[in-house]
Amino acid sequence: MKRKGLGLLLLALMFGNLSYAQKALYTKPIGLQAYTFRGSWPNGIEATLDTIKSLGVTEMEGGPIKGMSTEELRKQLDKRGIKMVSIGADYNELAKSTDETVKNAKILGAKYVMVAWIPHDSKGFTLENAKKAVADFNKSGKTLKENGITLTYHNHGYEFVPYEDGTLFDYIVKNTNPEYVSFEMDILWTAFPGQDPAALLTKYGKRWKLMHLKDLKKGVVGNLSGGTPTTNDVALGTGSIDIPTVLKAAKKAGIEHYFIEDESPSYLKQIPVTIAYIKGLKE
Repeated sequence: MKRKGLGLLLLALMFGNLSYAQKALYTKPIGLQAYTFRGSWPNGIEATLDTIKSLGVTEMEGGPIKGMSTEELRKQLDKRGIKMVSIGADYNELAKSTDETVKNAKILGAKYVMVAWIPHDSKGFTLENAKKAVADFNKSGKTLKENGITLTYHNHGYEFVPYEDGTLFDYIVKNTNPEYVSFEMDILWTAFPGQDPAALLTKYGKRWKLMHLKDLKKGVVGNLSGGTPTTNDVALGTGSIDIPTVLKAAKKAGIEHYFIEDESPSYLKQIPVTIAYIKGLKE
C-alpha cells in the first residue's frame, strides 16, 4: 500500500508539473486598433485614453485624432505608457504623396503604416484593381522604407476573388516587393470570405507583420463583399474562428504586433472578455 501510495503521489506531482509548465500562448503586449473607440473619441480624447490604459493596453494602431494636435496626442500617449506603433493611411492620399503620412508617423513614433482598403467598384474587386494596388504599394512602400517605416496592407475580404490557381490576394502578395510591402492580417476579414487564417499565415510567413484580433459570430455566412453588420463582431473565443490555431500560426509566422479591433456596439463589454480570453490561452 505504501508503494502504491508513493507511486500515485509521484504521478500526481509529474502531471502537476506538466500542467504548471504550460506556457502562455499569447505573450505579446496587448494592442488596440483606435477605430474600436470611434464612438468614444468625440466625447473626450483624454478620457478615452484613460479607459484604454485601464484595460491594460500598451500598444495602439491608429493615427491623428480629430480634436487634438498630433504632437499633443503623442504627449498624452507617452503620459500613459502607450505606444502608437502603427498608423492608418488612406490609399489615394498615400498614392498621391507619402509626406503627410511620414510626418504623422514620425511624430507618433510609429514604425508601420497600414492601408485597409483598396478603392474598387461596387461590382467587385478586379485584376485591374490588384495591378494598380501592386504598383502603388511598391512605390509608396519604397519611400516609406527610406524613412524607416514599413508599409502593410490590411486584407478586407474582397481580395479573395479566385484568380488562376489562387486569389487576387495571392496576386498582390506575389507581385509586391517584400522589401517595400508587408501585410497585416485581419482574421475576421480572412475567415468571412471563406479563407483559413492559419493556413494563409503559414503560406506567406514573414510577409505578415501585424494582426487584427477579431472573432466572427457563429452561424454567419460570409461573402466577398468586405462588409458585414458590426453586430457580427464578437469577443474572441465566443465566435466561429479557431483563435488558438490562428495564434499558434501567427507566432510561427513571426507576427510582431497584435491589435484588438472590435467594431461591435458592445465593444466596451466585449474587450475585457477578449483580453481575459487571450491571456488565459496555453500552448
